[in-house]
Amino acid sequence: MERKEFIKRTVVLSAGLIITKNLFAKNDGPVYGHGNMRYRLDKDWSKADSQKNPVNDCHEMVQDSKGRILLLTNETKNNILIYNKSGKLLTTWGHDFPGAHGLTLFNENGSEFLFITDTVKHQVYKTTLDGKLLMTIDVPMEAGVYKKAEEFIPTETTIDTNGDIYIADGYGAQYITHYDKDGKLKGFFGGKGEGDEHLDNAHGIVIDRRKGAPTLIVTDRTRNCFKRFSMDGKLQEIIKLPGACVCRPVIKGNHLYAAVLRSPDLGKENSGFTTILDKNNKVVSNLGGTEPVYIDGVLQPMAQAEKIFLNPHDVCVDNDENLYVAQWASGKVYPYKFTRV
Repeated sequence: MERKEFIKRTVVLSAGLIITKNLFAKNDGPVYGHGNMRYRLDKDWSKADSQKNPVNDCHEMVQDSKGRILLLTNETKNNILIYNKSGKLLTTWGHDFPGAHGLTLFNENGSEFLFITDTVKHQVYKTTLDGKLLMTIDVPMEAGVYKKAEEFIPTETTIDTNGDIYIADGYGAQYITHYDKDGKLKGFFGGKGEGDEHLDNAHGIVIDRRKGAPTLIVTDRTRNCFKRFSMDGKLQEIIKLPGACVCRPVIKGNHLYAAVLRSPDLGKENSGFTTILDKNNKVVSNLGGTEPVYIDGVLQPMAQAEKIFLNPHDVCVDNDENLYVAQWASGKVYPYKFTRV
């Protein structure tokens, strides 16, 4: 009986050690960030086979209501790659978006849809989650500010609760164009120029409801800032981020997340990091970047501090507050996952 009890206890202990070892094996990556916004890195999150499902530039990512992570790449062998949160590739679709750049998910009456911008085809598309094309928006010639389609190079969209569509022409004439849910132009603002109300590299846009009334936060990347506008295009605030060439703003809960493509300007390659701002637009953490420092309430210049990323392009925040970071021109790598600790 003693021998049987010994064997039984040994088996239980061994199983416990194996489970413990496996748990630690999944949590042995380095930790990055500052304050209470710190994350453990997993560079091998994606389990996709690069020979079967390659990526070129991994531009943007979103999470749907089923918990799946959708990745947009401009590799036309598979423009959309759909994963579970563990990095298993579930399915792919899309061969028609050579300039796939912006990816926005919108819930309309309980059904989810995607808005995709294509910088090569100068168009914006509304699709189902499995790739059925529902609407195409072309260059808004009726605005009177475009002379040809090539001047319209849309990079991002954001969708209001009533279905209104806002498009950021971040690589073109720098206007924010406003449409109704059917794609009819309602207005525009911004445009390239020197005044604060104008934009340069209006790469991203999002509707911000963290303080109640909705406003638009728009990227002004070459000027190292975000700009807050009213929903009809009146400038309200400049959120200065010295040293950070930010991509699109992503809001989850009370925080705003953004990939910083390069630092301190677009001329310095492979110098990116990821930044996180609180509800009051104060930078609270940088992944791969210098610790945020404020002197007399003024944010000091930020820079890459650790070579985690080359040129990060987007941040997706899942329902467990983990981050996924997609990169542009970074050796065709799949996104990295950062698990919050």
